[in-house]
Amino acid sequence: MVDQLIDTHGRRHNYLRISLTDNCNLRCFYCMPDESYDFTPQNQLMQADEIEALAKIFVNQGVQKIRLTGGEPLIRKDAEDIIDRLARLPVKLAITSNGIRIHDFIHQFERIGLTSVNISLDTLDREKFALLTKRDYFDKVYDNIQLLLSRQFHVKINMVVIKNINDNEIMSFVEWTKDIPLHIRFIEFMPFSGNKWQHEKVFSWQEILERVSDHYPIMPLEREKHDTVKKYRIDGYAGTFAVISTMSAPFCSDCNRMRLTADGKMKNCLFSQGETDLLTPFRQGKDILPLITGNILEKASELGGQFKAEIGNVDISAIQNRSMITIGG
Repeated sequence: MVDQLIDTHGRRHNYLRISLTDNCNLRCFYCMPDESYDFTPQNQLMQADEIEALAKIFVNQGVQKIRLTGGEPLIRKDAEDIIDRLARLPVKLAITSNGIRIHDFIHQFERIGLTSVNISLDTLDREKFALLTKRDYFDKVYDNIQLLLSRQFHVKINMVVIKNINDNEIMSFVEWTKDIPLHIRFIEFMPFSGNKWQHEKVFSWQEILERVSDHYPIMPLEREKHDTVKKYRIDGYAGTFAVISTMSAPFCSDCNRMRLTADGKMKNCLFSQGETDLLTPFRQGKDILPLITGNILEKASELGGQFKAEIGNVDISAIQNRSMITIGG
């Protein structure tokens, strides 16, 4: 194993996020542009053996962690096969899911030793869940979170906070951690193609802290290298909460992440304007390592080089990127 994935800012990249599909069984507006979205044809997606082969190339360059994302990764018909293949690699394997199909995979997770699962859940209100996702799956998601906890999984809940939509539930999520070892991650609303982003809808890191500190003294937890979150705890609580402050206080200085979209494009940043097609040349039998290293060398110092962390000055019309669902979480 070598360590070549170093950008011009000295950042070493050892964490790969692989999107398995741009399809999903929910329709969250901030992720999917509209209900009639055209999903990528199956033959244009990376196949299971291609995902395994591409992942091995990254692992040989120093990747130590792989996270599977989507869309919703567990709706792929060959998801179990892909997970088994990647579990054999010398990496920490993780997954982010909307939770709907967790019960179908929990025995596999236990068998391969996958112990940490991130669940996307933006509300604890059943009616609001149906409004935000356009689907009636709240009970299924909630029950599967309880299932994971009962099996001793480390569970993180990803909540995208949007002002005047669900910011009034911040304390409900925090209270959820009082007796249960859940780890809540409040995520600032981020701009992507077609997601109706407005700076007025961003509920910032400082606003979240103010909301919680109005009720409890909060204690900051030590930041680990490459963390995307600012972590906190309340004395006596079983769980913790954190904030992913992408818009107000980004964490780009020691970023170690790369992304591979479901159709085999490499992005060096969630907000990168450019991307590198790895799948086509791989299918042609070409050496794709120079493409990977070249993509890393093009990485901007912050936020894909497309905007600054000045929420009120972000011009979404000038940002060139995919929709969130076609990038992967």
